[in-house]
Amino acid sequence: MTDTIDRRQLLRGAAFAGGGLALAAWMPAWAQTNSAGIVRPLPTLSGVDITLRIARQTMTIDGRKMRAIGVNGTVPAPLLRLREGQKVRLNVVNDLDVDSSIHWHGLLVPPQFDGVPGVSFPGIKPRSSYLYEFPIRQSGTYWYHSHSGLQEQLGHYGPIVIDPAGPDPVQSDREQVIVLADHSPLSPDEIFRRVKVDPGHFNFQRQTLSGLLAGRDQPLKDRLDWGRMRMDPTDVLDVSGSTYTYIVNGLGPRDNWTALFKPGERVRLRIINASAMTNFNVRIPGLSPSIVQADGQNVHPVMVDEFQIGVAETYDAIVTPAEDKAYSIIAEAVDRSGMARATLAPRPGMAGEVPPLRKRPVATMKDMGMDMSSMPGMEGMDMSAGMTPPRGLDPSAEQNRSARLATPGGAMPQGSGAMPGMASGDMAGMDHSKMTGMSGQDGAMPGMDMGSMDMGSMKMRDFSNAPQVRKGPGVQTIAPMPIDRTGEPGQGLEDAGHKVLVYKDLMALERNPDVRAPSRSLDIHLTGNMERFMWSFDGEKMSDVHEPIPFIEGERVRINLINDTMMSHPIHIHGHFFELVTGHGDHGPRKHTVLVQPGGKVTWDFTADAVGDWAFHCHLLYHMAAGMMRVVSVRPKGEAA
Repeated sequence: MTDTIDRRQLLRGAAFAGGGLALAAWMPAWAQTNSAGIVRPLPTLSGVDITLRIARQTMTIDGRKMRAIGVNGTVPAPLLRLREGQKVRLNVVNDLDVDSSIHWHGLLVPPQFDGVPGVSFPGIKPRSSYLYEFPIRQSGTYWYHSHSGLQEQLGHYGPIVIDPAGPDPVQSDREQVIVLADHSPLSPDEIFRRVKVDPGHFNFQRQTLSGLLAGRDQPLKDRLDWGRMRMDPTDVLDVSGSTYTYIVNGLGPRDNWTALFKPGERVRLRIINASAMTNFNVRIPGLSPSIVQADGQNVHPVMVDEFQIGVAETYDAIVTPAEDKAYSIIAEAVDRSGMARATLAPRPGMAGEVPPLRKRPVATMKDMGMDMSSMPGMEGMDMSAGMTPPRGLDPSAEQNRSARLATPGGAMPQGSGAMPGMASGDMAGMDHSKMTGMSGQDGAMPGMDMGSMDMGSMKMRDFSNAPQVRKGPGVQTIAPMPIDRTGEPGQGLEDAGHKVLVYKDLMALERNPDVRAPSRSLDIHLTGNMERFMWSFDGEKMSDVHEPIPFIEGERVRINLINDTMMSHPIHIHGHFFELVTGHGDHGPRKHTVLVQPGGKVTWDFTADAVGDWAFHCHLLYHMAAGMMRVVSVRPKGEAA
């Protein structure tokens, strides 16, 4: 149902002041549709010479003033509209009393202009300026943000749209840029302090006794098992809607930012996730977007009803609303603790229906990297007792090769102890002799008690599964059986009831520029201790690693990202694009950021074609600040290794 907000409706609402408005005051902002909406196009800058001024300011979100850092007086920063093939000079003035910077996320630029203090340049000192100057070598949707401290959380980010030099293969009648973000009245330093002291500080959605008695979430046995391992199955986002307001183009759900269209138009939505800590599930009830671009790279159109967008990813979508009505643009936080909301409407002052928040996800054994259904010989098992339904392995030879490369000897990792939630009767349909990498009587795992399988005895920190990972308190778990999850829609969307985008749906519109087979493979483990809020690569945080990850100019390398944690991580590499290995051969989707699902694995190939030092990190801001970052060094071809 679509409503036009007018004076009569407001007066009618006032008549319920004795109860209705009192109740409305307690309703979450995303559920309130009493705003006439704000039609406010983003300020836009273009041309060869552009000046950007970084300064502290305030911003008003849903009527509440909050502290911010803006660029040219706005949050988000101005939209930079550029053209492929041009040169641009960006004079960045820092009016802060601390160092600052700008990183051009996804843009292929010389390393000295990449904007990462301590890696590629010294940063921009207070009350000084820095001139970024580089050619524009690509087209598509990108964004820019601070890489200094925690400034990005305060609003130091903005969109970039680069028009192609020739005809755009994506035709549209109108376009709208949508910048998703999260903002809090707490300072970023205070948020960081609180999660370091208590990683679950912002999680108000934990399991409760009343939920147990009502039969919700995990049964008692599973709760006890997870408790013994000190694992919280509701720990989906570290910072939640308990402190965040989720915003669109700097405006809150009650503000109701509105994008206009004419019925029948092809509207291009350029959607950017510029949040600090929030992965979103995006949908427009009543419309099925066609995904045409991912991370600025054109893909074959994919019609979906919803998609998950990780921090720092971008997706372009085409919608063609035929009716003269308003549609709600919903970006729901993956932990379902809140949502960003905007409106797509033919006229100002309209509002679409806003759906309620859906049931929040609860982590499963698959999110721990223990998906038994992926193991040969387990197909006949009853997986109902605390396990996820079988999904099977990717049948493509390329993916199977990736799995062998990522595991020493090509065998299934061995663990010790019991398998969770399984009684001896569940094993009846299994052929134990087919279990790759298992030995012992009847093909059973060494040390496994087939009649008494208690998750608490499962060995979740077996470093033999990841010998390169440094042992220490920063590594809470090693995923025993990580699997490729690029064919899955993401946490909480498994039973959405409609078409949800998965990475395997994406196929590059044009042939990849380098189709050589990789000459070597490199495993990188995403590691952490969720109880202590410690994050790292291969068990080593940035401050403890002095040597960069080395590459030689022009070499082709396969990277296997293995997520040993129960949390999704958006991983970003600077200066390069990579091709996801998802079975599309020389048309694998090219990206600069990929969301690695809990207990999962993502494989990508890339060409080290940009000489210099580059940042490589998780784009969850506080994970990066806690140490989940490394430097990648690409050395000239003639230089000795």
